[in-house]
Formats: sequence, C-alpha cells, structure tokens
Amino acid sequence: MQGCQVGTKPRHWLTLISGMLECLGFAGVVFGYASLVFVLKEDRYFSELCNNDTDSNSTLIETDCSRQDEQFSLIFTIASFLNNFLSLINGFLFDRFGTMVTRLLAILLYTTGTLLVAFSSAASSLLLFPALSCIAVGGILLLMTNMQVGNLFAAHRSTIITLYNGAFDSSSAVFLIIKFLYEQGVSLHSSFLALSLCSVAHLARTFLLMPRTHIPYPLPQCYTYGVNCGQSNSYNVEQLERTREAKMRLALDSSEKEETMRSDEKEMENAEKVSSFRSCVLSWFFLWHLLWFSIMQLRHYLFIGTLNSRLSRLARNDADLVSQYTNAFAMTQLCGVVCAPWNGLILDRHKGRPRAAGETEHDADLRSSYLSLFLTSLQCLLFSVCASIPLLSLQYLTFILQVLNRSFLYGGNAAFLSIAFPSCHFGKLYGLVMALSALISLLQYPCFALVKGALHGDPFYVDVSLSLLTFLVFIHPVYIFIYCRRKAHSRENIPLTEAHLDPRLVQAKL
Repeated sequence: MQGCQVGTKPRHWLTLISGMLECLGFAGVVFGYASLVFVLKEDRYFSELCNNDTDSNSTLIETDCSRQDEQFSLIFTIASFLNNFLSLINGFLFDRFGTMVTRLLAILLYTTGTLLVAFSSAASSLLLFPALSCIAVGGILLLMTNMQVGNLFAAHRSTIITLYNGAFDSSSAVFLIIKFLYEQGVSLHSSFLALSLCSVAHLARTFLLMPRTHIPYPLPQCYTYGVNCGQSNSYNVEQLERTREAKMRLALDSSEKEETMRSDEKEMENAEKVSSFRSCVLSWFFLWHLLWFSIMQLRHYLFIGTLNSRLSRLARNDADLVSQYTNAFAMTQLCGVVCAPWNGLILDRHKGRPRAAGETEHDADLRSSYLSLFLTSLQCLLFSVCASIPLLSLQYLTFILQVLNRSFLYGGNAAFLSIAFPSCHFGKLYGLVMALSALISLLQYPCFALVKGALHGDPFYVDVSLSLLTFLVFIHPVYIFIYCRRKAHSRENIPLTEAHLDPRLVQAKL
C-alpha cells in the first residue's frame, strides 16, 4: 500500500495536464468546421455542384455554389447531431465497461475519421460524411473520459470539469490552424495525417495515466491507477457507493433504537429508489436541467448555423467585411479555455470553508450551483438580445458573450450533473442530456426554413422569439435556490447524526 502512494501526486498532475492538452488539441475540433470549409473549397470538394453563371459578376459566386454549401452544411449537421445524440449510448458504455474500453473506441473512431479526411480528395468528397462524424463522436468520448479527472482534486473538482469543457470549446481553433498552414503550403493530407499519428499519444495515455474502470468520488485513500498499480482496477464506483450505504446502515443500527431502525430502513428503501437511474431521470432536477440546457444549446446552434448569412446581410454582401468578422468569431472561440474555469471557481467557491450545522458536502455543492446556473442563464439572455439587434459593429460584443456563455453552458452542464446525481450514473445522465438536447436542437431547421422563406432572410423575428424563450431557463436556478432554502430549514428538524449521512438517505424525508 505504501508503494502505491509513491508518486501519486505527480501522477495526478500529469494526468490533469495531459488530459487538458488532449481536450484542447483534439476533442472538439469539429466545431471549427467553418475554417475547414475554406480549405475544402480550395481543394474543390463538391465543386461539381457549383453552377457557373457566365452572365454574372464574381460577387455572385457564393450564390452559384449554394448546392455545394448545402452539402458542407449537411456534413456539419449530421456530425454535430451524432456528437450529441450518440452520447446516450456512449454514456452507458462508459458506465458499464469503464474508461479503457471507452477510450479505445474513441481513439479508433477519431483515427478512422482523420485518416478518411487525409486520404480523401475532390473525387471522393462523400468520405467527409463518415469522416467528420467519426471525429465528432470520438472527440466527445475523449472529453467524457477526461472529466472524471476532476475527482482526483476534490477541492477543485468543478473547476477542472469546466476547464476541460472550455478546452473542448477552444479546440475548434485546430481547424483554423490547419487553414493557416494550408495558406503556407501545408496540404490538407499532411495536416490530418499528423492528427492521425497523435493517436499513439492517446493510446499511451490510456494505458499509463488513466484507470481501467473509473475514478471514484470521494477518492479512497491510497487510490492508484495506471501501470504497476493493479489495485486501481479493483475500484468500482457502484460498489463503493453500495459500501458507503452499508456503512451508513451500520452506523444507524448501532446508534438508534429498534423503533427508529424500522423507520430508517424504510427511508433507506426510498433512498435506493431516489438513487436509481430511473428516479434521477424523472426528478425535477433532471427535467429542469434538460430544459435549461436544451434551450440555450438551440440558441447557440441557430446562431452558428446562420452566422454567415447574418453577417452577409449586415455587411451588405461585402466579402472582405464578412471575412473580417468571420475570423474575429473564430479567434474568440480560443477564449473558451480561459472563460470556462470562472464557472468552476464559482461552483467551488465554498470548498475549504466551514459548512453550516448538519450540512453535508453534497448540500454545499448544490447550494453553490444555483449562482452558476443563474449567471449562465443571464449570459444567454444578453447574448440573444445582442444577436437580435441588426447592427454589424455590435456583433463583436455578441461574439464575446457567445463564447463566454458557451463555455459556462457546457462546463456547467457536466459539473451540475456530477454534483446533483450519483457518480455511478454520470455517464448515462450526461449522455441522455446530450441526446435529448440533440433532438430539441433539430428545431433549428424549421427556424432556418422560416428565415429563408417567409421572412426573406431576415432572422429578426426568430431572434426575438428565441430571446423570449430564453426566459424559461431561469426556472432551473430558481428551483435549485428554493430547494436549497427548504432543505436548510428542514435540517433544523433532523437529528445531527442523520444529517451528516449521505443526503440520499435524508432526501426521502424532505
């Protein structure tokens, strides 16, 4: 046991830093697809769909290649949809088979996708459909397996989770780098071949710096993982939670009378139901959180999907001005890794401070979350309002609010799920939120059709409607606030010995 403790802290930090680099360089590159499209067009992918209009000036080239643009848009639509929707299956896979199996699948998908792009050409443009989908799904799997690294640093758990999600957002700049390299003479084939070779580093990290199953929370003493630490493979999150509950039952058995024991046994039976996956999904926590996440994600997807046409309209089809604002938007995405930890600091602000009498760590974590949820909701409202105002210069502020809110949104989503629900269900719940929100995000297509059709390309009324819809997201932080206040009052009537137990054993009484 003493031998396993040697080098534990350095290993934790190496795992944290390497995971950060992995998310920053690979996990969310698909969301930088707009930069990749410029390169693909230069290499004449789907160029056969362009109709040359000899009677028109060069300013109408974009209109002439509308069918080509539709194909590129469809590739991203399918990839982003699968990125979210398949997270449900990926979550079950992660919870059932553990980290190693999930990461091996992620590496296989990611490598397949990058190789398909590397060996594709204008004659085989259709390879982009499976390629970008594989890259998207493999990337989200890498993120999912990395977020548990926060369990190694209990005092900064939410900060690390949000940091990884911010790195996921900022990784969209990788395709921008590929675009810059292409302009310097580096071919698309060489860039994606280099991304494929990086899978060797992913494999090494899987076997050397990641557990075979899961990293439990709270972290047991002398917990180890990686090579030469086979003991780590014996840790199972579900088994640990069952062990904790068994210890709590023993504590109750030894400290209370027989009459109290009977009532406590009923409470434990109820707690078993509360902690089940089904009860988590049917709880108000999950339902309000799903609504909160889905509405804001829909707002972001519609904004990104209509950005080019929006800028073209505001710039009066000035190609240079549109390019300037498009590059500004791409550059702001790099700030996601800087903005996301702010949300984690808000969530972890109570760590190390004395808790109220009878308040558990779970209660304190939940109490800190409603401020984060409220700020994220407020950011989305401000972002939506700015996006609705048809003023070109204002879009710089819109870009800043967009990247700030997006980094808060995805990091806050993962952090809240890790706080509010048992860790043994994290993968399934995370995947379910992403899958259901992907279905809701399909509403962007009727919205897009409405803008292109009845509204003649003017998104103003759709933007205003979505801004009004955004007010619904404030229900979630208000509900959490009211719940925490009620629970704080109810703790005054709960014996101290019981209040210090797992909150799920108390929740049935509330």
